[in-house]
Amino acid sequence: MTIVSFPLPDFNKINKLIMLQFKLMPFKLVIIIFISTLISLNVHAQQMGKDELKSMEKSNSAFKGGIRGVTGPGLNLSPEKMQWWEDAKFGMFIHWGLYAIPATGEWTMFNKKMSPDEYAKLADQFKPRYFNANRWAAIAKAAGMKYMVMVARHHDGFAMWNSPSSYHHFNSMETAAHTDFVAQYTAACRKAGLRVGIYYSPMDWRFPGYFDPKGQAENAALMKQQAYGQVAELMKNYGKIDILWYDGGWLSHKGTDEDAAWFWEPLKLNTIVRNYQPNIVINPRSGMFGDFQVNEGDAEVKGPILEFPWEKCLNLNGASWGYNKTQHLMSLAGILQMLVNVVDRGGNMLLNVGPDPDGVIPQTHVARLKEVGSWLDKNGESIYGTRAGPFQPVDSLYGSTHKGNKVYIHLINSNKVTNELHLPKFDRQIQSCRLINGQDLPFSQDRNGINIGIQKTHLEPAVTTIVLTCTN
Repeated sequence: MTIVSFPLPDFNKINKLIMLQFKLMPFKLVIIIFISTLISLNVHAQQMGKDELKSMEKSNSAFKGGIRGVTGPGLNLSPEKMQWWEDAKFGMFIHWGLYAIPATGEWTMFNKKMSPDEYAKLADQFKPRYFNANRWAAIAKAAGMKYMVMVARHHDGFAMWNSPSSYHHFNSMETAAHTDFVAQYTAACRKAGLRVGIYYSPMDWRFPGYFDPKGQAENAALMKQQAYGQVAELMKNYGKIDILWYDGGWLSHKGTDEDAAWFWEPLKLNTIVRNYQPNIVINPRSGMFGDFQVNEGDAEVKGPILEFPWEKCLNLNGASWGYNKTQHLMSLAGILQMLVNVVDRGGNMLLNVGPDPDGVIPQTHVARLKEVGSWLDKNGESIYGTRAGPFQPVDSLYGSTHKGNKVYIHLINSNKVTNELHLPKFDRQIQSCRLINGQDLPFSQDRNGINIGIQKTHLEPAVTTIVLTCTN
């Protein structure tokens, strides 16, 4: 994401428009409408860069036109080895690096057309005063998250660990920070009982060969050599890694990750990964068919249950993945509704935070995540370790999960909710129906389905969880 310039509105014209359209309205109402208009304009001033948007859309194409990726024997995990990941449901994404200093998002180098030498000067300033990986892990744990994924290296090429393979020694150990952040992060995750994920982007804007891999083949080969060396470092030097989250497998910001498989040779690369980490869960963005699929962005999740492992990744701050002075914090209701909409369709949710230049997750983000954790303290049995269904979701109304002899209904607080919820025909006998807090609800079951009585006093502000207990 980046901040683009946006011209201020012509206030004289706006005043005339207000007087023409609203001259009969009370003055306070006019002021409210005027302020709302300015807020809307400011929100739209935050525009995703063209290539950023393409990056997001290419990853989401799998959900529209079929899942793609090259495959090889033994490179994908069995369903049994994927079980822990599918049980976990909720994780923390962390985008943090040099781009936190200008605070305009992780695509700052490209969007602002900064040369590699100019951008490298940020490394001289990158001396985080309050970085504390244990604090990060504690925040994730309090939010009810079960795993973390830290950006070890983004498209700017700056490695957040002691990386001998780093081109021109562009890493956090050999620059002003003199710190191996990945080492501290992985140790903190394990100490907190969280699964360890590492994000790595093989592409690197510092190499002209990235934008012209055939015309500048020798330079592109240096980038590929760096990628292979750095992936090996991450896989062999930091203990057990549970998730490898690739990004940036495409070339010259064109096509798909699979289209670039001729260059990166992802089967060869991930054979190296499996040699070091045989049970690691790998996403699809290296060009290889992934152990799970990725849906990126804050678009509402709709439609039926998906019959393959997948993950929704999105930002807590809508302005950008990396730290940004501009803040568009997701509401608690927005987070909870997104979470259940994802889980009820068979997915996991990876929610991103962007620590500031000193390594601190903004306090407003911490407070919001704590609210999410409070909801999960009460409703977590309907999320963790469940599987989607048995009922297909109804958009903006409900979805379901199940575990053992219990079925959980996530009722979305929307204008579709009435005083009776009808569920389709179910082949198991319902023994009891209650809110997750224990309050019984009236229900009936016949060959046409299940009817549950709902009162407005039963509804939670965002999502209400109903528990159906089936006979054995």
